[in-house]
Amino acid sequence: MENTAPFDFELPAALIAQQPLPERSASRLLVSYRDGALTDRCMRELPGLLRPGDLVVVNDSRVLNARLAGRKESGASVELLLERIEAPDQALVQMRANRPARPGARILFADGSSAEVVGRELPFFRLRFSAPVLSLLERLGQVPLPPYIRRPDASSDRERYQTVYAREPGSVAAPTAGLHFDAPLLAALEQAGVGLGRLTLHVGAGTFRPVQPEQVASRRLHAEYLQVDEALCARVAATRAAGGRVVAVGTTVVRGLETAARGGELAPYAGETSLFLMPGDRFRVTSLLLTNFHLPGSSLLWLVAAFAGTARIAAAYQHAIDQAYRFFSYGDAMLLERADEAGA
Repeated sequence: MENTAPFDFELPAALIAQQPLPERSASRLLVSYRDGALTDRCMRELPGLLRPGDLVVVNDSRVLNARLAGRKESGASVELLLERIEAPDQALVQMRANRPARPGARILFADGSSAEVVGRELPFFRLRFSAPVLSLLERLGQVPLPPYIRRPDASSDRERYQTVYAREPGSVAAPTAGLHFDAPLLAALEQAGVGLGRLTLHVGAGTFRPVQPEQVASRRLHAEYLQVDEALCARVAATRAAGGRVVAVGTTVVRGLETAARGGELAPYAGETSLFLMPGDRFRVTSLLLTNFHLPGSSLLWLVAAFAGTARIAAAYQHAIDQAYRFFSYGDAMLLERADEAGA
């Protein structure tokens, strides 16, 4: 395979959402059916698009204030973007500086705390902090808005770049399909007889990187922490036994479920996943996928093309562009039927 997503597309810059809508569930929803039909709906209509007995599975990871400003002992400015926390006082980070920092170099922060460079794991630096990483980020960190949002983070982003059900801190990018849910929509789903399940997958900054040739060759992505518990496995099994469908909210949920089902059946899982889902792969758990519109070249676009079929996704994206849908993290959403699941 070439080092490209299954298809490319030209996106007018005006369609890249720079701000969230005033109401989360006011987002538009493009529904793509297995036969290729498309309908334009709204997120508030989601309960009517599902069936009683379906199970919606969300990613409850909480986004950290993962962007951190500091300076070298020389006085030169440094910007850090967390990749993942490895220990209470240690983390992998991306570092932007005038010159790469060497092992032993110290980064100083505004509150008097510091971090020492203890190693490299390209493209990341491993740092040991003088204070717990989580508390430091809470005090000094900024919301890690994606690079295509061309504005500084605002105080409102601390709430809006976070799902309403987030509870497990660890992500450096939001599982953005979940940003469309608010309390009224969750209540409407419950009233419609749709269940809610949770897993945790901490999204890393690598989610924004284009797919690399070595990742295609190895069929492995950047590693992210995943936890699927026994309670979710039991709920999924009961849902499917009763004829219900598993509805994944976001590509992170699909990746999590399919990682935990690599043995053939969904089973509890705790550890890293580097699973790369691409066209031709079999999906064992998810019947429907709710997802945002993704960057060309990203592993997320590979996944949705694998799930629904490259031609269907290409047609859906062209429709979304023609109809001026809002793209990427603060943009609109799609609901996809799985391509290979007859009768779902």
